[in-house]
Amino acid sequence: MDNITHNPSARRFEMVIDGVTAFLSYDVMDDDTLDYNHTIVPSELGGRGVGTALVKYALTYAREHNKKIITSCSFVASYVNKHDEYQDLLV
Repeated sequence: MDNITHNPSARRFEMVIDGVTAFLSYDVMDDDTLDYNHTIVPSELGGRGVGTALVKYALTYAREHNKKIITSCSFVASYVNKHDEYQDLLV
């Protein structure tokens, strides 16, 4: 699933499949911190790993841009809690 794009003006990471958009949105807290607050996967895209792909992309983005994250989205929080390699990204 490499068709994820970053839409900074909408503050979200997006994936469009068959004309349907899934996304992970964020708020910019300060220059160093992003709050990943919602992961939205429409039912048409459910069960395909889209949410997980969006979370991985967002976490990689944070790491590559030296950002810390807040996990207001329960889906993101659950993923990070299960993967020790992302603990260092947490505020």
